[in-house]
Amino acid sequence: MSSIAQHFLDLPSGRLSYREIGEGKPLLILHGWGVDSSVFVPLMQKMSAYRRCIALDFPGFGASEVPKTALTVPEVADIVSQFITHMKLESCDLLAHSFGGRISLELLSRDTDHSRFDKILITGGAGMKPRRTWRFYYRKYLAKTLKAPFALLPLALRERGLEALRKTSLWKSLGSSDYQQLQGVMRETFVKTVNYYQEALLPKIAHSILLLWGEQDDATPIYQAERLEKGLKNAALVRIAQAGHYAFMDQASSFETIARAYFTE
Repeated sequence: MSSIAQHFLDLPSGRLSYREIGEGKPLLILHGWGVDSSVFVPLMQKMSAYRRCIALDFPGFGASEVPKTALTVPEVADIVSQFITHMKLESCDLLAHSFGGRISLELLSRDTDHSRFDKILITGGAGMKPRRTWRFYYRKYLAKTLKAPFALLPLALRERGLEALRKTSLWKSLGSSDYQQLQGVMRETFVKTVNYYQEALLPKIAHSILLLWGEQDDATPIYQAERLEKGLKNAALVRIAQAGHYAFMDQASSFETIARAYFTE
């Protein structure tokens, strides 16, 4: 079996890492939050039999350079667009997972980028506004209440006070596990990302899209896939039993079989 080569590309926004294997029509692979392109290595090795697979590490993930400032979803999409241009990946297929799904929706909705892509497969894609429980709103408003007194302080004291607050066990208990593990610009990027909803983009997207979802996905539950299917003009939802958010790992054989049929039909 061929080995996967890791490469680097220097862009104005910073150095990006990517993995590549195979020949034929390019398949760009975009990973989810909290991981990097390495999670796709087993799938890439199989798919390289019929595709040139290119898996990018987003800025601040894997071996890619951490951005100098926090990025929004559209700004990450800009960087991916630059990567596609430099790699000459015009007319490529796209496979996206989770956070990569957000970036895909952004690119597919743009007049300047949508024509670069042919077939799209999104698995566990994020971007839809989640259903919230009372616990979410309790944490949200408690956090606002804890921060409110610091707004009365001079700027220097305010920042020192907020920094001390963020180190308390109470404050840490209010954030998600992803948030707690992050610092600096990546924490700010995460906040900008999870509060960016993309329902309004869906009517602009006309591509053929396969939504391949784990039935037991608890990060982007199946109702979000159903919302995507309803909002997109030309999407079909396929469920994979006994699979969670990482369906391509939980049911690797089934996932690859379906992906192969879709991309080679």
